[in-house]
Parts: sequence; structure tokens; C-alpha cells
Amino acid sequence: MKKLNLFVITFILSVGLYSCSSDDDSNSVNNGSVTEIVNAAKAGTWYISNFVEDGNNETQHFTGYTFTFDDNNIVTATNGTDTYTGTWSVTNDDSSDDDNSSSNIDFNIGFASPQEFIDLTDDWDIVEQTSNKIELIDVSGGNGGTDYLTFEKN
Repeated sequence: MKKLNLFVITFILSVGLYSCSSDDDSNSVNNGSVTEIVNAAKAGTWYISNFVEDGNNETQHFTGYTFTFDDNNIVTATNGTDTYTGTWSVTNDDSSDDDNSSSNIDFNIGFASPQEFIDLTDDWDIVEQTSNKIELIDVSGGNGGTDYLTFEKN
């Protein structure tokens, strides 16, 4: 009987320990790997479903624009009339970050004009990435403001 009780206790402890993982941490992010994120971004066209800068919802500036992330690290935004190009990359190095995020994978965007698109220029941290959505966040080191940017697949 003692052997049976010992076996049951060992089994319960083993299952309990096996089911625990560090992904229960509320600070963790679902950021995937660099390759997964790059492949997801390059697959199809995207639109901005949310852009909040310093507490102000600025999403309307991007209504009607479709974003394409290509193989040559060029991002193109077009609404059928106006077309703007910039750069994009996904890097596994947070040396240029100005925040203290636990994620060291950055989704980098760079536009030279117009001002609304320049506002997207940053090294964004990935909050969540799926095949249909890329949620980004940036905490400014200067003024401490938090910006949010979400791309959704068309």
C-alpha cells in the first residue's frame, strides 16, 4: 500500500511540475522568432487597425492605406493615389531600444515623409504576432509616453 501511495504522490507531483512553465509570467510577450515574424509580415498586405501616439488615437491618418513588407526590407504604403516607401526589419538585438522591455526582438519601421508616416518610425517591441495580426508597443525613453501600433492582414 505504501508503494501505491508513493507512486500516486510521485505521479501527481510530476504532472504538477511538468504543467508549470515560465510562460505564466504576465510580462512575457508572444513574439515568436525573427524568422516567423518576417515571414508573417511578408505574407500578404496589411492595414493599420490601431495607432495610438502619446495617448491620442491617430489611426484615421492611415485609413485606406495598404502596407506591403517586401523581401528587400522596403515597406510600401499606398491608398491607390498616394504611395510612400520606407524601410522595415525585424532584429534580435535591443541595443538601440530606449525601453526596458523583456523582449529583445524589434520590429523596426522607418519613413522619411510625410509626418504621419514619420510618426511610425521606431524600433517597436512585439506584444503579439499571429499570421493575421502584429501588435507593437513603444515606450519612449524621453517623455515616458507609450505608443501602440497594430497591423492586421487584409
